[in-house]
Amino acid sequence: MSLAEEFTPVEDDEPDAQARPEELRLLEALLFAAGEPLDEKALADRMPSGTDLRTALRRLQTEYAPRGVNLVRIGNKWAFRTANDLAWLLTHEAIQPKKLSRAALETLAIIAYHQPVTRAEIEEIRGISGAKGTLDVLLEIGWIRPRGRRKAPGRPITYSTNEAFLSHFGLESLTDLPGLDELKGAGLFDGSLPAGFNVPMPSDDPALREDEEPLEEGDLDLTLAPRSDGEEEE
Repeated sequence: MSLAEEFTPVEDDEPDAQARPEELRLLEALLFAAGEPLDEKALADRMPSGTDLRTALRRLQTEYAPRGVNLVRIGNKWAFRTANDLAWLLTHEAIQPKKLSRAALETLAIIAYHQPVTRAEIEEIRGISGAKGTLDVLLEIGWIRPRGRRKAPGRPITYSTNEAFLSHFGLESLTDLPGLDELKGAGLFDGSLPAGFNVPMPSDDPALREDEEPLEEGDLDLTLAPRSDGEEEE
């Protein structure tokens, strides 16, 4: 075999780069350079006029689906993430978060499915008082946020999950949370559920509801007030 034959270039199965729409290259560059997920408005502002952003994002998502890095939607934002089946490669570099108590996990689940929800409503659903400590823990982790105030006596603060919650649990939106059938299939419910029991359909709508009003200056400071040791119930 001659050197010319030995080093004959192999035809690339990849599509011609010249035939690939320029907007896909622009999206790649923006998303790879971003230090955090980018919302669609921020992306659209940087794209050429007339670009069908949703179509371009879905095409780019399809291109990256079989690769080691995937394009994922987190709420109304987009980011590149390591493919789920390869996450084990990075586990040795991962920072282990604080182990959540059963109370914190229950509170997080209630907020996820019932949001927007107040502290009193959380306690009523759980049947246990003292949710403040668990709310503080979840606020510190960054998986929930104060959302507004309920138009009710005392104007209690309402809480909801946020994009960090979606990102951590690999969800595109709250509608990806498991329903009753999936929860039963996972063995999380037994056969003694009351008649008519159902799991709420969570909503991603960021707009305040009719029974809510905006937060006021200083409300965020109140929700992050220091708590005493052991305040979180087990």
